[in-house]
Amino acid sequence: MNNLTWFFRMVLAAILVFISSFALRAEVRMPAIFGDHMVLQQKLKVPVWGWAAPGEAITVTFKNQKRTAVTGADGQWRTDLEALEASSEPGTLTVAGQNNTLVFTDVLVGDVWIASGQSNMEFGIQNDSRGKEAIATATDSQIRFFFVPWSTALQPQTNIGRAMPPSPLNGKWLVCSPEIMNSDWAWHGFSAVGYYFAKEIRGVVGQPIGMIATYKGGTPAQAWTSISGLEKDEALAHYVDDHRRITGDFTNAQTRLPQETEAYQSELKKWKVEADQAKVAGQTPRAAPKAPVPPDGGYSAPANLFNGMVAPLIPYAIKGVIWYQGESNGDNLRLATEYLTLFSRLIKDWREKWQQGDFPFLYVQLPNINAPAKVPSEGRWPWVRDAQLKTLSLPNTGMAVTIDIGEADNLHPPDKLYVGRRLALAARRVAYGQNLVYSGPIYESMSVEGNKIKIKFKNVGGGLAIGTPPPTADGKMALLPAELTGFGIAGADRNFVWAKAIHDADAVVVSSSNIEHPMAVRYDWGHNPPGDLYNKEGLPASPFRTDDWPPAPAEK
Repeated sequence: MNNLTWFFRMVLAAILVFISSFALRAEVRMPAIFGDHMVLQQKLKVPVWGWAAPGEAITVTFKNQKRTAVTGADGQWRTDLEALEASSEPGTLTVAGQNNTLVFTDVLVGDVWIASGQSNMEFGIQNDSRGKEAIATATDSQIRFFFVPWSTALQPQTNIGRAMPPSPLNGKWLVCSPEIMNSDWAWHGFSAVGYYFAKEIRGVVGQPIGMIATYKGGTPAQAWTSISGLEKDEALAHYVDDHRRITGDFTNAQTRLPQETEAYQSELKKWKVEADQAKVAGQTPRAAPKAPVPPDGGYSAPANLFNGMVAPLIPYAIKGVIWYQGESNGDNLRLATEYLTLFSRLIKDWREKWQQGDFPFLYVQLPNINAPAKVPSEGRWPWVRDAQLKTLSLPNTGMAVTIDIGEADNLHPPDKLYVGRRLALAARRVAYGQNLVYSGPIYESMSVEGNKIKIKFKNVGGGLAIGTPPPTADGKMALLPAELTGFGIAGADRNFVWAKAIHDADAVVVSSSNIEHPMAVRYDWGHNPPGDLYNKEGLPASPFRTDDWPPAPAEK
């Protein structure tokens, strides 16, 4: 073979490889959020998007609509279906390109909700104290689930990432059934809060419901907010700085990680032997070694979860969001007092990125936890709850108060039924415009009257009342208290003492013989406060404060 023949053969081979790779790239592809059994959002334009060869014509067909798009120079294409009417009759979404056609079957049209947050949203239905009954009766095929596997990234991603925790059910639309609900995926099944919410809403609107789960335990709100969003508030600039530092260290961290992982695994084996020996000897072993932090900063780093687990969903059309998070931002007082700024920024950020206007954003206020409160003003979680209460000032927001349904010794209260139901009540008002009592009493105003302070409330429903938590899964009911509790009152020294409280119509009068000139009232201001103020519809009042004082030393 002479050199010229060899040269032409090499050129021909290169051309064939190029043509082959081009053909592969030319195939129409779409993000994983599109699939068989999915639910498309009703009454909104429905974005449909993906990738193909530059300049390629794409045709999207669904029911009586046919839309076209042309792929841009960057390989991306998008078209929007016109607003659809809700339908439980399955349809087929077809996406055709030059070289292939994608066909998605059993597609319903209804309302699509995103369930997000940390571990109490992640808490699976199989863990729930009512889970066995819920799973056995989960036979409504008009409810569909999609679980976004855990993933972190330093930059916004266009598709979902690695399948963690591992399961063949991750990243797919699933039809509700006892078998699916009882399968080994996510954290022992789909979110209990998400399922109970979906079931309630489905019963109210009678239309298909899609639930997209994107949550991860132990994660702070800044991880769920984009960098461009964090940049819009100077008070959050330190998170932007953290992101830049992590990004700058990424290459070096990648180089170090294999050695650090090997050292960690070696130390972990050694620790396990020591721990077994200590257990036999009746001794307490030393703390386990800590795993090396991933190169991108891991699940808690600013914007990492937005980039890996939210950005890939945008701009899939949705009805709204349910959110249960805040525990990780209550780990210290700086984070807790910053939460109002951060959480409000997160909500605005998601709405800005989706470009669907101010879609409903409904969230859970943190529940009670730890030992019963000894004084009327203590702890860090009350500051997170206060931030959550004040976030109601944003349009189309709603809050489920859960101060009465937590557990003293359990970060993950196992009865999620009432969390889901209270979120659904908020949705019925905020998202669906129903005229009903959807919240417990919310602080409105105060006035000093001599040695007393009069507190007025919104959302009193049929009137204020002394109440108790709903029955537990095993039917236990709390005894009805003889008088209102949970109120604290303070004078100029800002030292809160337990107060006497009397309710009258839509107001509560608070006083203490120890406070001659009262200035402020706080209610249920502790990790596990004793309050029992409800409305007659059985919904608890939100913890609140009338003051704007900074935290006292006891709250740090």
